[in-house]
Amino acid sequence: MKKSNYRSGHFAEKIALLMLLLKGYRPIKMNYVTGRGTGASEIDLIVSKKKTLVFVEVKKRQNLITSAEAITTKSQMRIARAAEAFIRKNPKYQNHQIRFDAILFKNSFLPHHIKDAWRL
Repeated sequence: MKKSNYRSGHFAEKIALLMLLLKGYRPIKMNYVTGRGTGASEIDLIVSKKKTLVFVEVKKRQNLITSAEAITTKSQMRIARAAEAFIRKNPKYQNHQIRFDAILFKNSFLPHHIKDAWRL
């Protein structure tokens, strides 16, 4: 069961990336991990558009509500710490606007893109 969820999640991330590419975003990183001991989390997708750097969390659940609920305040903080670490390691993005988006899926793989899903 876990393996099929893992594959399903990665497939959702690929669909999300394709959707973002079609919307004019440029891919930067997929599945970015800062490393142990940072208190950070993996970032599913990092993309940019003009001078905006977007950190995207992709969630696939039974419906859009449970997908959205899966992005907890705690996970938002971990993603933010990972975003800060990414920018420290990649100073060329320091002057970009930063945004946190969510792409939610229900089981049918219909993506729902929420721009500026949360702020810190």
